[in-house]
Amino acid sequence: MEISMQSTRGTDNVQQAKRSLVLLGIVSIVMLFAGLTSGYIVRQGEGKWVEFALPQTFIISTILIVLSSIPMQWSLISIRKGDRKNMMTGLILTSVLGLGFMLTQYMAWTELFNQGIAFTGRIKDVKTDFTYIPSGVETVQQAGDAGNVAGSFLYVITGLHVLHLVAGLIALFIVFSRAARNKYSATNYNGVKMCAIYWHFLGGLWLYLFFFLLYIR
Repeated sequence: MEISMQSTRGTDNVQQAKRSLVLLGIVSIVMLFAGLTSGYIVRQGEGKWVEFALPQTFIISTILIVLSSIPMQWSLISIRKGDRKNMMTGLILTSVLGLGFMLTQYMAWTELFNQGIAFTGRIKDVKTDFTYIPSGVETVQQAGDAGNVAGSFLYVITGLHVLHLVAGLIALFIVFSRAARNKYSATNYNGVKMCAIYWHFLGGLWLYLFFFLLYIR
């Protein structure tokens, strides 16, 4: 009996440690993107900044990642009821929508690149309509050889979010593989719960980033 209680406490300690690591990771990511968006605003205020429209494909990305939270939550609810089949179905649907999000992000980057907005592009390379914010009295022609910092920020912010989403997809794969080996039950589903928390966080983070980039141009 004593050995069983010690084993239970040990399991609880491990699960608590995993939860703490996930929450610590989320806090670190929040700080990272808070720093990036703050730097974005400061740099925009310095001038030599190009304002351009976001690709409409980002709207599709937003819809996909919001929808992906539905099967993720369904998966968690299912395993709480001991329904491993529906849990695994939910994980698959979440992964498919997550991959769709990544695909539409790539399509948006391709559209930006075709418009002359590259990671290291120059202001004079931009081929779409834009508004130029000078740092002084220079014209857009005079500042043409300057780097398109707005474009660089856009790629960094969206690219880092995609990298964190890749980590989420890896977590989904690990949870799915454990589920396939009957590692989860109605009383043991901490891995699914932590995966769901992280995935919902990524969705909320993208909503913040999308509306930030949409309105802070």
